[in-house]
Amino acid sequence: MSNWNSYNYASAYTSSLADACHKFNRRYTMHLLTTMRIKHYLLATALLATSQFLPAQTPLKVFATRAAEKAIFDEVEALGTLRANESIDLTSTVTEYVTAINFDDNQRVKKGRVLLEMDAAEEEAELAEVVSLLEESQRQVERLKPLVERGAASESAIDEQRREVASAKARAQAIQSRISKRCIIAPFDGVVGLRNLSVGALMQPGTLITTLDDDSVMKLDFSVPSVFLSTLKPGLQIESRARAYPERLFEGTIASVDSRIDPVTRAVLARALIDNTNQSLKPGMLMRVTLRKNPRESIVLPEAALVSQGDRAFVYRVLASEGAQKVERRAVTLGVRRKGEAEILDGIEVGDWIVTDGTMKLRPGAPVEVIAEEYGQETLSEKLGQSNPKL
Repeated sequence: MSNWNSYNYASAYTSSLADACHKFNRRYTMHLLTTMRIKHYLLATALLATSQFLPAQTPLKVFATRAAEKAIFDEVEALGTLRANESIDLTSTVTEYVTAINFDDNQRVKKGRVLLEMDAAEEEAELAEVVSLLEESQRQVERLKPLVERGAASESAIDEQRREVASAKARAQAIQSRISKRCIIAPFDGVVGLRNLSVGALMQPGTLITTLDDDSVMKLDFSVPSVFLSTLKPGLQIESRARAYPERLFEGTIASVDSRIDPVTRAVLARALIDNTNQSLKPGMLMRVTLRKNPRESIVLPEAALVSQGDRAFVYRVLASEGAQKVERRAVTLGVRRKGEAEILDGIEVGDWIVTDGTMKLRPGAPVEVIAEEYGQETLSEKLGQSNPKL
């Protein structure tokens, strides 16, 4: 019985001790929270009091440009090969010795110029003989005419002489054709290439004498995927560059499009014409072609104005507020991107001032000082006031 009383006494003592600890913890926690609130209040009061004496934030110096529309277009790139407007290989169709060469390497010649002559002495002698026979036959015809009229000669006699005249004319024409084949004549204006033989050489049929190219206008042939077939129309402008002239841009227009699509590559061949008055371009050159399609007017900004975060793009727009200039960050939708430029489809308006240099130092609401030299003596604040009166 005594043990049972002892157990009850111990349980009661333990319960009283737990209640006392619980009350102490609650009082300590309330005291700690009250102390922390007082400290935070005092700290906030001190910061507010001292902030009135801190210097104002120095505006960041940045460059800006005014958003404006300009002509822009989509681009399709391809590789092409240049061809002369007219181009031939000058060869011979006869076997004969060369007697004269009337051109130099890379010389410009006119249409009809005799470039090369071959020995034609035998043909010229034969022609002289035929011409003599022709003249004799014609004289016989003239003598027989009055005799036939008086009945002193038959019609068959004069007909025979007329056949001789016709035969002689045909032979003379044939010989003249053979003589003409012994002269190589330029069929059009152009520039000759390198000559491949000398005077006295025996010419064989098919022997290459030189080349002749009309390079006043160049044909640029290039293949484009057939998905762009609806874009390829005569008159479409192109731009092209050659590695030989990396700083030069050659412009042209599409003249024709092939009537068939390659069933293997699914590409279509197009031909553009490029003016080559200064003879810079040569046949066979490889050109990088850029097609212009879907021309339009759109806002274009320098790429330096863009701030990228993940797959999104932002710009900093300058605002004028109470005589100060601040920036706000605007999300923009990008269109075509070209070297150093980007098309802006949405997010800003024409006339907005956009920071182009110094964006890495900016935060939304930061004060700025803008350098805008392109507008002369007018300040940016005046420009902002004109373009956005609400500011």
